[in-house]
Amino acid sequence: MKVVLINKSDSVGGAAVAAFRLTAALHNQNVDARMLVSDGMDGMLVEVANKTMWSHKMAYARFLWERLRFWPYEKSALERFAFSPANTGMDLSVHPLVKEADIIHLHWVNQGYLSLNSIQKLLNMGKPVVWTLHDMWPFTGGCHYNGNCHEFLESCGHCPFLKNPSAKDLSWQQLATKKKIYKSANLHIVTCSKWLKSLASESTLFRNKPCTVIPNPIDTDFYHPMDKQECRAKLKLPADKKLLMFGAANINDPRKGIRYLVEALNLLHDNFPVLHDKLEVIIFGKTKHGEHLNIPFKTHFMRYITNTKTLVQLYSAADAYVLPSLQDNLPNTVMEAMSCATPVIGFRIGGVPEMIEHEKSGYLSEVRNSLSLSNGIYQTLFINDTDKMADAARTRVLDNYSEQKVAARYIDIYRQALANS
Repeated sequence: MKVVLINKSDSVGGAAVAAFRLTAALHNQNVDARMLVSDGMDGMLVEVANKTMWSHKMAYARFLWERLRFWPYEKSALERFAFSPANTGMDLSVHPLVKEADIIHLHWVNQGYLSLNSIQKLLNMGKPVVWTLHDMWPFTGGCHYNGNCHEFLESCGHCPFLKNPSAKDLSWQQLATKKKIYKSANLHIVTCSKWLKSLASESTLFRNKPCTVIPNPIDTDFYHPMDKQECRAKLKLPADKKLLMFGAANINDPRKGIRYLVEALNLLHDNFPVLHDKLEVIIFGKTKHGEHLNIPFKTHFMRYITNTKTLVQLYSAADAYVLPSLQDNLPNTVMEAMSCATPVIGFRIGGVPEMIEHEKSGYLSEVRNSLSLSNGIYQTLFINDTDKMADAARTRVLDNYSEQKVAARYIDIYRQALANS
């Protein structure tokens, strides 16, 4: 069985990490699986579609052209990438990996990699197509997360992410085009969480398509608990403090909820001044002016971490990980932290309640409630049995997200798709 997994990148972003891990997991189960990416490095598991300098420049040009064409519709620079118009992209239907594949497996394909026309050409090849949804874009009129909008349930339009929303705006047009190209496609949808499945199954685009929930896999041998004090010593972190960790690819993304974390930490500091010298914070990821976040506790800024060994050490060094995201699918950072036996505190949103068992392997706070988040941090770090929670977090990952279990479920989906083709 030959499977080609198509994703924008092999390493940048949560979807890329998840798709690469799945490719490796399938390979370890003797499936002939390769990733086909726009951005990345050729290797045993990955092939870059843009091999020449010219094609690489063209890929960047497509990204810029998509953004330029969208600029008249852009509502806010802060949410520039919250909407993908998919108006330009590569034709992968002629690529040897795609032509030879038994199964085409789509993942995250935006930002100039695949256009709607590119997707249509893949669907028209007559091969079974599995599409793992890492956000909502495949079944909306262009947004990756809907916020409080539910227009995608019927026809889109009046899009809150566009400068001049109207009944038949760009979101209405994109959804209408998707409806045409999906209509007769041999398409099987996979979501990483029950939350996303419920939305996809209600949407006008996917309500009549087969949909299965399969979580992302993780290498539990690599993401494993390490000695806390040794990790702190290597990373030059204090040995005698409680350490709370937070990270995101872009910390300034409003959806990641840094505002609520800062508010929660200020509430914690005001209500328990004695904690000032007992708690410190670790933040990793891309950020602007991190020193101006107004966090009342000493904070260690680690920038964007590309070395996964360092990331494992950080998770192991921390006493708890916090995820204040306002909308998310099945966050890799939650899975990574728990695999390293680090309890997680997060809002009760998206797929997070499917990962965290409240007050057993972590703490679920009420959405957009800084006081509830503050209470969760305090309970987890200073009241609950952190060691017991750490063991429960690790067990949760071993039982549900191991590479072998996830790969086996995908192989079943591939076989079903081939049998129905």
